[in-house]
Amino acid sequence: MTHLLLAIIYLAFISLGLPDGLLGSAWPTMYTEFHVPVSYAGIISMIIALGTIVSSLQSDRLTKKLGTGKVTAISVAMTAAALLGFSFTGSFWMLCLWAIPYGLGAGSVDAALNNYVALHYESHHMSWLHCMWGVGATVGPYIMGFALSGGRTWNFGYLCVGILQILLTAVLVFSLPLWKRRGGQSLSGREEKERGTDRENETTAQETALSLAQIIRIPGAKEVMLCFFCYCAIEQTAGLWASSYLHLFKGVPVETAARFAGMFFIGITAGRAVSGFITMKLNDVQMIRLGQGIIFAGVLVMLLPGPDIAALAGLILIGLGCAPVYPCIIHSTPEHFGADRSQAIIGVQMASAYVGTCLMPPLFGLIANHISITLFPAYMLALLILMAVMHEVLTKRTAH
Repeated sequence: MTHLLLAIIYLAFISLGLPDGLLGSAWPTMYTEFHVPVSYAGIISMIIALGTIVSSLQSDRLTKKLGTGKVTAISVAMTAAALLGFSFTGSFWMLCLWAIPYGLGAGSVDAALNNYVALHYESHHMSWLHCMWGVGATVGPYIMGFALSGGRTWNFGYLCVGILQILLTAVLVFSLPLWKRRGGQSLSGREEKERGTDRENETTAQETALSLAQIIRIPGAKEVMLCFFCYCAIEQTAGLWASSYLHLFKGVPVETAARFAGMFFIGITAGRAVSGFITMKLNDVQMIRLGQGIIFAGVLVMLLPGPDIAALAGLILIGLGCAPVYPCIIHSTPEHFGADRSQAIIGVQMASAYVGTCLMPPLFGLIANHISITLFPAYMLALLILMAVMHEVLTKRTAH
């Protein structure tokens, strides 16, 4: 039964990724229809990110009260309702309104499931869990591209994904009895013994919860928060603005640009599937450095002049590089900070990630609107350099 529960958790992360690439894929069509500047996509993404920050900070309280299964089902249902709202709206301010439940739902399920898998399943499942997010994030833009190229409107693309979310919500509701079984039963005997002490420490840590000020004073905490901030800024900026960059700068047709932008999420998905195996050979620090190097190569390809295929290759490389960074930073948290403080650190990591999602894509929207969208690769390069420096400082400060 634990394997069935794990499959449902993977399915839930597919549902988390499904809507993430929709706005970026459809925005070249949407902003002209609403008669708003191209930078207004940043307003929508900011509202969604603010919702995720609020709900992720409340996820611990909600999970203790309702349980992970109910929190997940309710969160996916909220996202489904928001997507259906997107599909029927005809004004920009209504998009902003429906972005609120979308963000609130996404934050709760993300934090709850990451914590559940980290506690109860083997480490390589973390990479494969986020691979499932990539499956959803890849399928979403293709659904939107299919709708646009087939003569449908962007509303139809959102409607299709909203219906899929409703079906996933039904699966989660019927799976609620499975969440009463502890996923940790799937661990091997050796790993269960190793986790035993960690769980005892975790219980103590929950009884003496650290304040935000105390967490920030922990050596390495500020650095890991900046790592998460920069990583999510890169990922979300690429997901939101790649399609517009290809269309407005490279002159790629809207429908083709939407499909090209989906290649970024294909890179993340394929990379996380493979990195789940590579983590059995390389440690987390090595995996993060490898990912950063591949992102750097992808940005360089996009900076160099060349045909459209070069921009496509660059997006795929950036996606491949992003693949191991997020799950490996999460998984390395107990090693850097100790099992007794890992839950508190993971909480601020998630919040920092959403702050990066909230601030940095809209900031690039302003740059694109007032300076030039051609700065897209250079913007990501600056974020990558800051992330790499902070990760190296983190590794040195928390070395045992």
